Amino acid sequence: MPTLNKIRTALRGEQRVTPADPSLRRLRTALTVFFALDGFLFAGWVVRIPSIKERTGASAGALGLALLGVSAGAVAVMMLTGRLCRRFGSHPVTVVTAAVLALGIALPPFARSAPALGLVLLVFGAAYGGINVAMNSAAVDLVTALRRPVMPSFHAAYSVGGMLGAGLGGLVAGRLAVTHHLLMLTAVGLVVTVVAGRVLLAHPAPRPPETIVSGSVPRAAGASQRPLPKVRGRGLVVVFGLIALCSSYGEGALADWGALHLQQDVGAGAGTAAIGYSVFALAMTVGRLSGTAMLERLGQTRTLVFGGATAAVGMLLASLTPALWAVFVGFALTGLGLANIFPVAIGRAGELTGPGGVAAASTFGYGGMLLGPPAIGLLAERFSLPAALTTVAALAAMAALISGATRRWTRRA
Repeated sequence: MPTLNKIRTALRGEQRVTPADPSLRRLRTALTVFFALDGFLFAGWVVRIPSIKERTGASAGALGLALLGVSAGAVAVMMLTGRLCRRFGSHPVTVVTAAVLALGIALPPFARSAPALGLVLLVFGAAYGGINVAMNSAAVDLVTALRRPVMPSFHAAYSVGGMLGAGLGGLVAGRLAVTHHLLMLTAVGLVVTVVAGRVLLAHPAPRPPETIVSGSVPRAAGASQRPLPKVRGRGLVVVFGLIALCSSYGEGALADWGALHLQQDVGAGAGTAAIGYSVFALAMTVGRLSGTAMLERLGQTRTLVFGGATAAVGMLLASLTPALWAVFVGFALTGLGLANIFPVAIGRAGELTGPGGVAAASTFGYGGMLLGPPAIGLLAERFSLPAALTTVAALAAMAALISGATRRWTRRA
């Protein structure tokens, strides 16, 4: 029987590629480490923002403008990073941007004014945006080679790393000066980059054993879809970018406004309000850890539709109910619903047009992260915060509707 299977495989021109392949296992482990490192370093920086504000003497408004440097730097380099990945490969670019990110996190304590802080955060943000494009591009290649939808597991590692980084920062904030803390994170980041980077640099990006070429984009053998024309492929990248935007809009809105909603509209104490975002973040982590199983069971389109619908119901519950327990349930449902929308959308964009697709969809995603908090603030001032938060539900529902249509658009290609 094994001989017959080998003959059948040879006749079909296929080469078995399984998760048991040691090189693919090592690549998956190394990429998981880079995703976790990204979340760990970013969260470590975020929890020390109050200390940085004190050192610079910046007002709240000046600090807000300086913090835009992170997002501005990230958005500015994403498309460039996509081109660098196509030219040099996603693995070397991942390693270089991880090293720059680790070095960049040490710069903020040396800024003595808000303008200087904004400039150094441009560097940090550029590295952050670059590594996200590069490692997601590498993950898309690996997912194709593994032939398993494991993209959510990488983003789960980012979430876990963020929780660890935030937890460590909270523990040392009162005992360790911000300069020493961030320099420690630099050391950790460089050591991890060297260790995990050796694996990435030793292995080129995996290729599927058999490909059908559409333009310059390889597709796995056995795909049921015909090759997409370039224009249609780019159009679908924009569509998946909009889906990512709908998801990140909700993440940004809840991060900035969730605790205030609990205090101001539900009457929760400061400590309880802080727990609210933790419930959302934990639910998102759990959702991503179970994302591969969900994708294998439901497929990409149904996962996106189900996630958007769940997030919409959860956010309506969280924004419109006066009961504290119901708000927590709503936050949890929102986290579970949004968990896999961003990674699946980024992965689909990468499948369509490679690193350029990852870069384009990621830029849309960061646009949503930038748009969410100020949009909620403006709407809250005009109407009310609960009413403003219903826009998170509206965009989640929009993501579900658009996702349902993508299957039909792809079939028409």
